[in-house]
Amino acid sequence: MNINSSMATGESILDQYQVDQSRFAKGDELGKDQFLQLLVAQLNNQDPLSPQENGEFIAQLAQFSTVEGIENLNKSMESLLGGYQSSQALQASSLVGRSVTVPTSRSMVDTAVGMTGELVLNKPSEHVSVSVYSDSGSLITNLNMGAQKAGLHKFTWDGTDGNGNVLPPGRYKFEANAVLEGENKQLATLLPANVDSVSLGMGKNGDMVLNLSGLGSIELSEVFSIGR
Repeated sequence: MNINSSMATGESILDQYQVDQSRFAKGDELGKDQFLQLLVAQLNNQDPLSPQENGEFIAQLAQFSTVEGIENLNKSMESLLGGYQSSQALQASSLVGRSVTVPTSRSMVDTAVGMTGELVLNKPSEHVSVSVYSDSGSLITNLNMGAQKAGLHKFTWDGTDGNGNVLPPGRYKFEANAVLEGENKQLATLLPANVDSVSLGMGKNGDMVLNLSGLGSIELSEVFSIGR
């Protein structure tokens, strides 16, 4: 018997034994305390000449055990959720102001310091390069990395154009390319970003969302690495 049918049975028994229903009017749910009071009232008021059958009594005890188990499970889940949210808040506070590496083609660059990013190469290539563009799309310089094996490779831009002039800090675009089997292919890039703030439980699966400087938001699960 499910909980809803148990509640319906409970209402009919309350009427049968003239038990004050106002004592149980705490919403639509029948908790373990109300269920136990109902069972005791039923036992006290049963007909001595036609006592309740053992099987029926055992079934009602099983229903009581089920109701109690569900209530305890709900309390455990609430406690677990509270602990998870506290852990998220603590983790979030430690991420603000730190640098993370995320899959993106743009990055906020302090050109006085330069920037180090990474590219993903699935197969060996005889020629790998990274083109640096302004945020508006103008080509600034090209970083020649030569032949590379398959794997994750770092590249560094010193913040200057092709003539060695230091450019102003700001947002820049990076496009990695490799010659694979005679064809030029664009590669995925992983670039650094600073965490300005964190939003708790705003992701698709209730995950934390990192709000990145000049780049927008990204879920924590999409972060490749966390730096200083």
